[in-house]
Amino acid sequence: MVYYMTMSDTKMTFEVNQKIVYPSQGVGKITEITEKKFKDNVLPYYVIYLEVSDMTVMVPVNRVEELGIRAIVSQQEALQAIEMMGEEVEPVTSDWKLRYQMNLDLLKKGSVSDIATIVRCLYHRSKVKELPILERKLYDSAKKLLEDEISFALEKTPKEVETLLLAKLEPLGLLRDSKHSANADNFDDDDEEFIDDNEEDIIEEEEDEEPDGEDEE
Repeated sequence: MVYYMTMSDTKMTFEVNQKIVYPSQGVGKITEITEKKFKDNVLPYYVIYLEVSDMTVMVPVNRVEELGIRAIVSQQEALQAIEMMGEEVEPVTSDWKLRYQMNLDLLKKGSVSDIATIVRCLYHRSKVKELPILERKLYDSAKKLLEDEISFALEKTPKEVETLLLAKLEPLGLLRDSKHSANADNFDDDDEEFIDDNEEDIIEEEEDEEPDGEDEE
């Protein structure tokens, strides 16, 4: 027996052509709302085009909140995120694995302030000691996501946004360097694999086969 959850039965958070943020993937646009069979269920899906990876994915409508998918922030919120770059950085652990997991959890939450916190934290950490490979990738992803979202919100280019962010980060960085230039810790930031895959019913549109994973009620 096939269970149908029609689009009329489901509250739609987004509409076609709306810009959204998918924290683990990037800024995207809803190109279509459709229905697709997943195991014994027929569910409504958002079709999302992700410009940064030139990829289209299908996400179950009932999972957008769980995955942190949200609308682009307002201009005011975007300006507040830029101002956050100039705030004093709280001390962070020298254990990169713990630091990585903390920032990864923030990325999953996915608010613009969470993403700004990651960028600010890892930017200043990188000025104390070179980031391990995984942490560097996390920093680059968060920075790209923040720049893209703010660029859409303020109608500026990502390069212009990068300049605005660095203008806030650098003065604080100079102050930090003057205080801590002799205090870089000796923790060995050895790289290590982290695996996080909780998106088994997310579909890359290029694939025709049905996804494996848990049903979403």
